Amino acid sequence: MENFPFNRVNWGTSSFLIVSFFTALIGTPIYMFKTGVDPFLLFLFLFYFVATGMSITLGYHRLFSHMAFRAKAPVRLVTLLFGAAAFEDSALDWSSDHRMHHKHVDEKEDPYDISKGFFWAHIGWIFFKLYPRELLNVNDLRKDKLVMWQHRHHLVIGIAVGILSPTLIAYLYGGPVMALGGFLIAGITRVVAVQHCTFLINSLCHCIGSQPYSTTNTARDSWIMALPTFGEGYHNYHHAFQHDYRNGVKPWQLDPTKWVIWTLSKFGLASDLKQVSDKKILLAELRETRKQAREQLRISRAENESTPHYPIRDAAVEKLHGLSVCLQENYADLENAISEKIDVSRDALRRWKKQGSEVLEQIGTVKRATTLNT
Repeated sequence: MENFPFNRVNWGTSSFLIVSFFTALIGTPIYMFKTGVDPFLLFLFLFYFVATGMSITLGYHRLFSHMAFRAKAPVRLVTLLFGAAAFEDSALDWSSDHRMHHKHVDEKEDPYDISKGFFWAHIGWIFFKLYPRELLNVNDLRKDKLVMWQHRHHLVIGIAVGILSPTLIAYLYGGPVMALGGFLIAGITRVVAVQHCTFLINSLCHCIGSQPYSTTNTARDSWIMALPTFGEGYHNYHHAFQHDYRNGVKPWQLDPTKWVIWTLSKFGLASDLKQVSDKKILLAELRETRKQAREQLRISRAENESTPHYPIRDAAVEKLHGLSVCLQENYADLENAISEKIDVSRDALRRWKKQGSEVLEQIGTVKRATTLNT
């Protein structure tokens, strides 16, 4: 906390975040206790949660920040309207921060640098974000008239779309009491829920989860966080391949944002979907597996020199060594195939994937054998 710049707190933003949070935490339960919860309000909450949350993931993030695909004006307009209703700043500002994060991840220039602590990465950095700013890294977005229109009016748009419209819809449905519910549940509480889901990608997904593609930074994959963020939880993959329109690339990984983008492309509303090849993805996985194998072999050999030999552990280490040699050869073959633009058969890809899985399994065996013997 001693490094936080308290002398330049953004009191407007800070007050909004604090008041909205405690209104949702205290006011909404009181309303629900007094009046009950009409299913219509739950539907309204769900609709605005999906519309605003998806506008952040699909629009602010994958479209505007990373240009992972192109979108027609109707898609851009809808995501800009509902993105403003999430009250996470304008698309221009959001994209500028996010591009800076990717360029300087875990460094001093990273706006939500996790090395400054969980609270800072989650929400603290926003308390000290001052305006106006130069935004030199979003000159491409400045050419988009819709983006610039939203940038100038995002607060008014956010209030109209994110607060007034659910309140009005609830009023038309059930009168003043229902309008208060629309304001509290589909308005304020929904804003808080969407914001903190976004914030958790910046904080939790740099602390907890797996790193199958890269350990050069703190980004991690979390299937749990993929659930409320429409696929954004696969953050390690995203940092490894930030321009891919997908975050969840495995068949079993939940990534609704990817599915919506793909569907939009089938209707001619999205195009130029950027996608990393299976070969490059596998190469990244093999690289990290190879790194883990080398480290585990180093540790195991050091333990063998300082502790008694155990048959189970020795056999596991020997097998790991043999698998690591094969993995190194496969990695070199795949790297050469990519550099020489040589086609690789699906059978070869499956074989190399299996080899990588066997190495990871053997690493686990070595660790378990070491634990048992100690």
